[in-house]
Amino acid sequence: MAAASAERSAIAPPLPARLRRKSSLSDYSPITTVKIPKPSSKRRHGLLALVSARGGDGDGKGDGNHLVGRALELQNDSVSKDLHALPRPLTSSHLPHSLADGSRLRVAYQGVRGAYSESAADKAYPNCEAVPCDQFDSAFEAVERWLVDRAVLPIENSLGGSIHRNYDLLLRHNLHIVGEVKFAVRHCLLANHGVQLQDLKRVLSHPQALAQCEHTLTKWGLVREAVDDTAGAAKHVALNELKDTGAVASSVAGKIYGLNILAQDIQDDSDNVTRFLMLAREPIIPGTDRLFKTSIVFSLEEGPGILFKALAVFALRQINLTKIESRPLRKQPLRLRDDNNNGPKYFDYLFYVDFEASMADQNAQNALKHLNEFATFIRVLGSYPVDTSMP
Repeated sequence: MAAASAERSAIAPPLPARLRRKSSLSDYSPITTVKIPKPSSKRRHGLLALVSARGGDGDGKGDGNHLVGRALELQNDSVSKDLHALPRPLTSSHLPHSLADGSRLRVAYQGVRGAYSESAADKAYPNCEAVPCDQFDSAFEAVERWLVDRAVLPIENSLGGSIHRNYDLLLRHNLHIVGEVKFAVRHCLLANHGVQLQDLKRVLSHPQALAQCEHTLTKWGLVREAVDDTAGAAKHVALNELKDTGAVASSVAGKIYGLNILAQDIQDDSDNVTRFLMLAREPIIPGTDRLFKTSIVFSLEEGPGILFKALAVFALRQINLTKIESRPLRKQPLRLRDDNNNGPKYFDYLFYVDFEASMADQNAQNALKHLNEFATFIRVLGSYPVDTSMP
């Protein structure tokens, strides 16, 4: 048995540091923590839509009327086929301090080339310059520091549920949701050319991807090993020319890294959709000409019981709630960035709520006025058009 282990070790080199194995398939957040150096120029803050029961005028009015939108010309981008020439994710040592070309819309996403997030960024902003970031935190920081124009990041998956790390980051950063995009996830089994399914002993991918293909991979008798992202797994298999190891990733990743598709649509459930948020430094001006969604976060000192009172606020005004996310944070300091720099704040519970209404709608403004009467903290994360491209 030891000899067999040594033989597999000789065939499959150890994973690099950024593709470290994870102990749990339920952990959706990346492993490493990246600190981004402070830029030399003064950071420009986006306008914070914030009302509080203990401060502020609490009139519930949106602040977007004096904001001016800007149009950016989008150009086509050629894709490099040289694996070693592909752009690396933004890290603490590789972040630029200014935008290279103001004529292009630069959009940050988490992962490496071929990630599903890159495809979502292309869907959200066609012909954009997609900029890979190694962590979710890096993508938020890149937008805040004017290194990129937008970020497109996952917030929930129809099978895996919410991405809690990004909910936390929404509260810790001064970015605004300006749109959403839904992307259908279609997993493929990838391997180097000449490798057949029966040759494979193990498969690499993101823990969520492995979980979504669990029955299929078990049927094939493949050992599952979790790494940071799907496209990174494909890149590792290709660069190391592994013969006994495959990757679960997108067909786009297979094309970029020169891998063969052994099987397509291997997810156990065909209804596999990830919802991504489009983030910017400034909010958009909400309208009523089409279906809008508004995302807010608020706290309640008395715990979940008073949540029914909060929900009644929206029900009385016939506002449809589309998502509720609860985060218990009792006796845990939560740092928020606000205009007054008041330091850590304490909340018993935080609730993230999405509802189908624009902040330009009087019903939505009245609902937040009422909610503000007993909530200890309210922040509008964004009011933006609903993606109706798929159910």
